[in-house]
Amino acid sequence: MRPTSFFTAAAAACCVTLAGPAGAAIADPSSPLQTIGELEAAGYSVNVDRVGSAPLSACIVTSVRNPQTVTQWVRVWDDDKGHDGGWDVVPIVVSRSISVSLDCTAR
Repeated sequence: MRPTSFFTAAAAACCVTLAGPAGAAIADPSSPLQTIGELEAAGYSVNVDRVGSAPLSACIVTSVRNPQTVTQWVRVWDDDKGHDGGWDVVPIVVSRSISVSLDCTAR
């Protein structure tokens, strides 16, 4: 591995990459359970903020925001026959989180 590749990988190891989920950038008036379920199925850990004390079934999703993907760079052996072999550095997703805001005020 070249020294510049090593330093680039080491510097990027602590980085947090922001990436948005498909279709979650705009709040949808669908049920909160459906929205949260879809985001969890997409691999996100969902943080819920709510205003009001109505039951979850009576809440409205007001926003889906702050998608974050945390990656870590990992060395893997490259045994590709077309290259010279050796080590490669690849990004691995460590965690993904997103926030969902709910309006649970009885109107």
